[in-house]
Amino acid sequence: MQPGYPSHPPQEINNNMTMSIVAVFLFWPLAIPAIINASKVNPLLQQGNYPAAQAAAAESRKWSKLALIIGICWYVLAIVCCVISFVVNLNAANV
Repeated sequence: MQPGYPSHPPQEINNNMTMSIVAVFLFWPLAIPAIINASKVNPLLQQGNYPAAQAAAAESRKWSKLALIIGICWYVLAIVCCVISFVVNLNAANV
């Protein structure tokens, strides 16, 4: 145990690894830093460095949310474009 750190965590810290892995499938460039930060949480907890573990978890959550938001928006935009393309082609075929 390092001096200056509490002997027990004030609360459980979620490393957000699941959300980070899901984010890989939606927008991987931002999911990579999320996974890197999520993988730092448990070793920091084992060292007793709870403030750093909380900071790494917060960074992981931030990058995961950004990846999820951008990925979902990207897929929605792609679907909308496909539907518009289908409708335009359908109308052009009927003319």
